Amino acid sequence: MYKFAHLADCHLGAQKYPELKELEIKAFKNCLDTCVEEKVDFIIIAGDLFHSNLPDMGIVKEAVAKLKEVNEKGIPIYINYGSHDFSPNETSIIDVITESGLLIKLFDGYVLKDEKGDEKLELNFKVDKKTSAKLAGISGRKMGIEDTYFKMLDKKSLENEDGFKIFVFHTSIKNLLPDFLSKMDGIDIKLLPKNFDYYAGGHIHKRVCESIDDYGIITYSGPIFAGYPKDLEISARGEERGFYIIKFDEKVHEVKFCPLELAEYEFLEFSADNKNSKQLKEEIIDKIDRLDSKNKIVILKVKGILSGGKTSDIDFNRIRTLFREKGSIHVSINHHGLSSKEFSPIRVKGETTPEIEKNLFLESIGNIDVSTPELKDRYGAELALKLINTIRMNPKPNEKKSDYNNRILNESLKILGFEEL
Repeated sequence: MYKFAHLADCHLGAQKYPELKELEIKAFKNCLDTCVEEKVDFIIIAGDLFHSNLPDMGIVKEAVAKLKEVNEKGIPIYINYGSHDFSPNETSIIDVITESGLLIKLFDGYVLKDEKGDEKLELNFKVDKKTSAKLAGISGRKMGIEDTYFKMLDKKSLENEDGFKIFVFHTSIKNLLPDFLSKMDGIDIKLLPKNFDYYAGGHIHKRVCESIDDYGIITYSGPIFAGYPKDLEISARGEERGFYIIKFDEKVHEVKFCPLELAEYEFLEFSADNKNSKQLKEEIIDKIDRLDSKNKIVILKVKGILSGGKTSDIDFNRIRTLFREKGSIHVSINHHGLSSKEFSPIRVKGETTPEIEKNLFLESIGNIDVSTPELKDRYGAELALKLINTIRMNPKPNEKKSDYNNRILNESLKILGFEEL
């Protein structure tokens, strides 16, 4: 009996906050440490190891050090591009690491014309030396360009190959998308070659494991941590993050999910409906006071329409500070869905961008709370437009940055009626 690991969507380099950067690389290291402890025979990374094709060298250095540890233990790591680490001219960091021998790139194909003159994509298998498992796959592409590759794919030659076969891909299969991703681009399952024992998917940021007639076991491991803020929310709602370990000989015997326990989460959701800004603020602060959020990642979501007051009455920076004072690891606040009845919906028309902007300012200027009365009419709207147009001015040829900044500042001061600096 043999074992291999299937992980995807590590998105190393995606996080900007230091505390999340630390958890991001910790997830990757813990994942590979578990693979070593479980004595897997090989590892598959189904795309998006990094968040960009040329990521920060600091994160690359840490990742390569861990890959080297695994390589020295004789465990090969097979990989395909994801949509984030793909490069059409092979200048991706994946290619650099592959040249070092720490990764084995799977996508190996060439285009031929069939008897009808149609172009067909032929894929070569990579055969794992120890287990004799045969691996083939298609890399992810930007903007779903991989769809063309799947349509060109010579499925018959892949389907007729004997032995234990694994197909690795980085694209969404529409038939398997969860409801909240139903509008996501993807391919129909019929474009996949049949008769493989295991399909290792990447790109869908939610765990999926299905056994489908004529195909076999199709899985998405989901991200090992998070590539986007939405991933943190999904984790806070209870979705476990991790990877799969698969036992096999001539066929798959077990697919085991291995969760990575990096941190605890707290998900809080508040509705503004039938509450004014003061009531909502008091409700949020009261919840913070009663909550034990120490050493947790807090995801706070606020949505709805305030019955009174303005959204700006709720100091979300102060709310974030309160959580940090209680020892929270990280606080993410989403209030994009929050609005107030004090600001009526604005509908503007126009033929050109300047005309639309002018009408937008004229419609909304009355909602702005300013102490100078004359700024609440056409004069205020026109003043705002002049300032915006000034800020949009491009630098002159060979103009120094400092001269450009001073020119924009002085033009703005003249519009406001002040003396130049």
